[in-house]
Amino acid sequence: MYTIVYASIVTVIVAIALAFAHSSLEPQMLENEKLATQKDILRSVGLVDLPNTAEVYGKSITSVVIDANGKLVEGVPAETVSMAAEYKKPEADQIHPLFIYTADDGSKKYILPVFGNGLWDKIWGYVAIESDFNTIAGVSMDHKSETPGLGAEIKDNPEKYDDPFIGKSIYDSNNNYVSIRMVKGGIKEPEHEIDGISGATITSDGVNEMMERGIGYYLSYFETIKNQTSLK
Repeated sequence: MYTIVYASIVTVIVAIALAFAHSSLEPQMLENEKLATQKDILRSVGLVDLPNTAEVYGKSITSVVIDANGKLVEGVPAETVSMAAEYKKPEADQIHPLFIYTADDGSKKYILPVFGNGLWDKIWGYVAIESDFNTIAGVSMDHKSETPGLGAEIKDNPEKYDDPFIGKSIYDSNNNYVSIRMVKGGIKEPEHEIDGISGATITSDGVNEMMERGIGYYLSYFETIKNQTSLK
């Protein structure tokens, strides 16, 4: 009886201590998560290892949210949209954040979050597109648990598997949307393809599916912007 009472008291004390620790650390954890997201977004436009990430982000990034039809959604901050949560919804019910980078010279790049499945778990990234809404300006990717040295290369080796996407086109010469993709066995369409990861076919296929579907969500909105610009 004594043992049971003792164990119960210890369990309650430990539970209270853990709850207190989590409550105390949660604000800092959320702030760290926010900063990590800002770094990933800025990395997609080539801004890395900044000493003042939050300041640069605040000065250069604006955002909007669109629905499944490419219409603006009012009253929802883009930073509060969880791509993991949206990914679980039917596509018709999803909303999508869009981040707009404005450089010092006034030029803009449009940064699209993408989210999908790798070999072992979720993968995600940010794709920056030039203001022609066709040319890739940069890519940053991350993963939850891809294999080190194989699928994890999408994050660990950006010079080989992110940077080559820069300058690729998401439309073909007939203005058909074709996305961008990793391929094995030789590149046949250099305007849209880069070399895939050796030994990581499923991760590469996941990246391709994530890119095609994820970029596709924004095409209607981009057409709206292009039409509005042409009318000015």
